[in-house]
Amino acid sequence: MKTLSAKSHLSRELVRSLRGKSGYLTNRSIELACHEGIINSRVSLLASQFQPVSLDLRLGTHAYRIQSSFLPENDTVEIKLNEVKLYEIDLRDGGILEKGAIYLIPLLEELDFPKNFQGRTNPKSSTGRLDMFTRVIVDHGHRFDEIPSGYKGKMYLEIIPRSFPVRVKEGLRLNQLRIFQGNPHLSDIQLKNFYKKTPILFDDEGKPVEVNEVKIDNGLFISLDLAGSGKDRVVAYKAKTNSCGIDMSLNRHYHPMDFWEPITLAQIRNKRLILEPESFYIMMSKEKICIWPHLLAEMVAYEPNSGELRTHYAGFFDPGFGWHGGKSIKNQGTRAVMEVRPHDVPFMVEHGQTFCRLKFESVIEKPTKVYGKKIKSNYHSQGLALSKYFKE
Repeated sequence: MKTLSAKSHLSRELVRSLRGKSGYLTNRSIELACHEGIINSRVSLLASQFQPVSLDLRLGTHAYRIQSSFLPENDTVEIKLNEVKLYEIDLRDGGILEKGAIYLIPLLEELDFPKNFQGRTNPKSSTGRLDMFTRVIVDHGHRFDEIPSGYKGKMYLEIIPRSFPVRVKEGLRLNQLRIFQGNPHLSDIQLKNFYKKTPILFDDEGKPVEVNEVKIDNGLFISLDLAGSGKDRVVAYKAKTNSCGIDMSLNRHYHPMDFWEPITLAQIRNKRLILEPESFYIMMSKEKICIWPHLLAEMVAYEPNSGELRTHYAGFFDPGFGWHGGKSIKNQGTRAVMEVRPHDVPFMVEHGQTFCRLKFESVIEKPTKVYGKKIKSNYHSQGLALSKYFKE
């Protein structure tokens, strides 16, 4: 397996080359950041960690069972950890994380950001679809999943398995880091202009949805599919509450029916489904989505005025998601899969209901590789797809 070793000295060549530009670093610049020590690790970085606009982060050697979540703000993570730590788990040969318990794991990668670099982290899709709640914290941080400009130090991953116990080990990749400078956010006017040239939403037949038919308000809204497709017309999967554990080093290993209850169109009335409080569902967008190579998108996690539910755990879309190549605006797009957990009260959803929002951001340069078959992306042409740990 190819590796990329980070140099110990810190060059500012990359910083100078990006001066005056706004957006996210792409794979080429992220690799340079590693070579220059901006991202570093005592364990050599693997070439397979580098995604179109992100770097996969790896679990370290030990996990700590903690009594509560926290944000360090005025302290280092280590100081706070010593106050809430219950016991330690050695992950070098693997360890079990129990359902409902809270764990904190130091990551192998560390940072030495220049002043103009900031970072954001997200769970990987396979992590979110297992109903694992994960987020990164850093020393003196006051927000989860945000790395402040000029940050120097370690990163730590908080993990709460919600539906299934999981077995993890050192080197496993559950989250990813993106690096940006300036203001990468696209305004609604910019998004509409991009949409007119390169439509983002497509219907079942692969035809673009016209810009005057989409909802754009601080991002692009997508709706819910409860019609299903295929022979069984499965519209959702609901996690079973009493299932055995999942070894996250095993892909396409587990039988889905041991862990999931499929919900079909025949089981619901009038294409409506009542979601049960604190149950976990895998659902799908009505529209197909195409993230063109010059963009990336993120699903907004939760909006209290849109209903008492969380609409995703891992909602980051790489450049190239749903893009099938070329400049054609026909036959593009892939369904977005959403991880849904209602809170407090039962919540009714119906086919075509506006369900979540995508905010769009720009990249500094076009990535040299994009999401898709060439880099063996797991969910490029997905329908209502479970995590990669389950047999298809």
